[in-house]
Amino acid sequence: MKYSSLIRILFFLFFGIFLISCEVDDKPEVYEEGSNKYTNDWIYNQMKKYYKWNETMPDKGDLAINPKEYFNRLLYKSDLYSYAVNPELPETVPQSLRRNFGFDISFVEYQSKICGVILYALEDSPAKNNGLLRGQLITKINGEELNLNNYDKIYKNIATATHLDLEIVSYSKETGFSNPEKVSLLQGFSFSQPIFSEVISNNNNNNKIGYVEIPHFDVGQAKLFLQIFQELKNQNVTELVLDLRYNGGGDVSSATALSIIVAPNIKSSDLFIQFEGNKNGGLVKQSFQEALESNERNVSFEVLKNAHPDIKRVYILCGKRTASASEIMINNLRPFMEVITIGEKTVGKDVAGFPIEDDRIPNTKGWILYPSIYKLFNAKHEGDYSSGIIPSLSVDELQELEIFPLGNQSEILLNTVLNMQSGNTNKMKTTTTSRSLPLSKIYIDADPLLIMH
Repeated sequence: MKYSSLIRILFFLFFGIFLISCEVDDKPEVYEEGSNKYTNDWIYNQMKKYYKWNETMPDKGDLAINPKEYFNRLLYKSDLYSYAVNPELPETVPQSLRRNFGFDISFVEYQSKICGVILYALEDSPAKNNGLLRGQLITKINGEELNLNNYDKIYKNIATATHLDLEIVSYSKETGFSNPEKVSLLQGFSFSQPIFSEVISNNNNNNKIGYVEIPHFDVGQAKLFLQIFQELKNQNVTELVLDLRYNGGGDVSSATALSIIVAPNIKSSDLFIQFEGNKNGGLVKQSFQEALESNERNVSFEVLKNAHPDIKRVYILCGKRTASASEIMINNLRPFMEVITIGEKTVGKDVAGFPIEDDRIPNTKGWILYPSIYKLFNAKHEGDYSSGIIPSLSVDELQELEIFPLGNQSEILLNTVLNMQSGNTNKMKTTTTSRSLPLSKIYIDADPLLIMH
């Protein structure tokens, strides 16, 4: 009996110690407020909950390292678009020429010489305010002449610069090259951009073509789209060209509003988009109306639908800077109408997310995470275009050195549509006088994620 009692005492003593030990082990560690460990522990927990590829994440590892570095080590190897910023640290914000100076460029080789080509200049930007225009050529950047060995490196460097010195020339077939001019730019902000639209009369077949160039999908654009397309409808357009080649994305509800106007014979309850998350998020399906109302309640589905012009197909001009919400326009309209894409392969941002802010410390701006939370699919569950959407007709807009303004009927991509409309396929430009040069990475307009609300 004594031996048995002793065993019982030892057993309960051991069991009690074990329970206490478990309670100590299960209690989460408390880190100093504001420290890297405090921040990184929060980052890890949020990513484990929301991140699309949370099952590929490593263990917590070293929580003491820089939060930006820590966040990046959690990312799936093929994830190019998740990022984290600290509002107090400007260097953590994604950088691009468009964000910092208000213009986009590419590079071409012409008669054995390398030059930059201005593709796009934002209104009221440092670039536009200093005279930069689409089609101008850059021969020197910060005093350095461009060549095959340095153009890519220079492009990377100027994406994060705060000051630029450029040597600019203009070119046309009629007048040749202008004398070089020097232009200096200081970093500055560019705000919401206007949408350009016009009606083009095709004299060969009496068709009226609506051309709409959209630089970005901003929150609350539904009313503006309504105004533009009501005018196109009033002018009896029978064909539509959407120019999204420099549109890096934006708000899903604005892209939905445009889709409602463009797509024929749709109902508010028709499935428009599917968001595929991790096991926590599951599959989220949204109809046209649900996707619209996610961030736009001032304009109804029916009002937008009534602005639909008499079209059965849409031509979308696209390229290496067409991303995110613009790619949704291409992929998610396809179940409802013929979508003809002209240009170059798109970026391939088939992910969506929403910002996650660390607001634990009162009156302090914490880190904001923009993780890839969902993969995107259309109503037929078609998607997986992470390598980019291949155009229906591949056309390089830089195949000639003379670059015309967007909307100009001589501009190569728009001219291709007009010739297709007229049946003049023999007039489509196939000869090249310049050669586009590849970039190891294109820094688009600092809009790495489509925002889902």
